[in-house]
Amino acid sequence: MGELEEGRWIWAAGLVLDSHSRSTLLNLAIFDLDNTLLADDSDYLWGRFLVEQGLVDGAAYERENQRFYQQYLAGTLDIYEFLAFQLRPLALHELSTLHALRDRFMEQKIQPIMLPRARALLQDHRAGGRTLVIITATNRFITAPIAAALGVHHLIATEPEMNDGRYTGSVAGLPCFREGKVQRLQQWLMEHGETLAGSWFYSDSHNDLPLLQRVTHPVAVDPDPILAQEAARRGWPVITLRD
Repeated sequence: MGELEEGRWIWAAGLVLDSHSRSTLLNLAIFDLDNTLLADDSDYLWGRFLVEQGLVDGAAYERENQRFYQQYLAGTLDIYEFLAFQLRPLALHELSTLHALRDRFMEQKIQPIMLPRARALLQDHRAGGRTLVIITATNRFITAPIAAALGVHHLIATEPEMNDGRYTGSVAGLPCFREGKVQRLQQWLMEHGETLAGSWFYSDSHNDLPLLQRVTHPVAVDPDPILAQEAARRGWPVITLRD
């Protein structure tokens, strides 16, 4: 990875950026998480982890987990149906138990799929003075420690509902998915006094097309077939962060 240095052309994950134009860019670089900054899907892996820990009905849960993941890939996922399934186990345990489980999940499932090139890309944008934002449909319980491990302070994620210090198994507010991701980001921009002018967004998924079409610099990262086709049609950069 090249460094973002004033007055020089710079290279990041196969992209060449003109640092002379930095004054025309807003300091915002937005990243999808699963299969973009990570080499797999943390949402799906959390379900697999619960099965391995014997905390859910193994065969039935794995079957549903796989069904929902295939629907996500196909662009047919009912996000509310999925969240009712995916958030339910959070309601079954105390926070202390959940946090201990999450620590093991981070060590066993997440650390092995963290991509060095993704870290370098984040650092390139960080060194260029841009504000880094991770935006993901995966819920905050799973993704908050991942964002922290990547050194990204701003996380926009689906919010699991809490009541009296316990998760309820329901979603709070609008899920951060497809058009909902755009709406959640717009809310964040208003709260921070920002706009999308000059912004970057990196994603692997056609589910993120609504947001990719809103930013100044959309980038397809190891894209799924639908996004790869759309990126080629629109002339968007296509990069890989895999080894």
